[in-house]
Amino acid sequence: MGTERDDTSDASGGTTSARADGGPTDPEPEPDIDDVLDDLETLEDMVDSPEEREQVREAMRTARRAGTPRVFGRIRDSFDLRDAGEAVVGAFVFGIPMIVEGGTLEIGEDIAYSVPALAVTALFGLAVVLGILYAARFEEVESDMIAGVVPRRLIGILAIASGMSIGLMTVWRRVDWSDPSVAFAQCLVTGVVMAVGASLGDVLPE
Repeated sequence: MGTERDDTSDASGGTTSARADGGPTDPEPEPDIDDVLDDLETLEDMVDSPEEREQVREAMRTARRAGTPRVFGRIRDSFDLRDAGEAVVGAFVFGIPMIVEGGTLEIGEDIAYSVPALAVTALFGLAVVLGILYAARFEEVESDMIAGVVPRRLIGILAIASGMSIGLMTVWRRVDWSDPSVAFAQCLVTGVVMAVGASLGDVLPE
């Protein structure tokens, strides 16, 4: 004798299949982006006017873009303590190998007295950080701008990376400030990598 089943709606609005013998219920699968596209394709066949059909096709294109996973999240809120904490973690993870690696000190010694080399290093790091933040559309968060011009997030990330670089390199005696030019260059090299890590740490969890 077969087992009877009936469909009931759960609290979330989904449908579950209830067995007459009191056995466990089997929840219906949650709809996904493919179900949305199928419904839109059906709607496209039903509409008559070219304008309505074009609107449906635009909705399908938007749904496909929404269903494509992004490498970076999209920043929607202003830079706060939670973001600063994520930036600290990212800077630390990326910076530790640079601090303990002797090659960092050698690079700093080589570029210490070359202004162009120092400038290129700093500008390269800034460009990478800006590229990461722009990928997350940080410029669209108006509340993140100081006086509507200066991005608080960028300043926060650079301040965290710079402070951690100088602080850790000094506390762990990886630099000798008796020669400030060399010490600054070594901290700069470390700070560039830390800034990249800080920006990734801030963006990826979004």
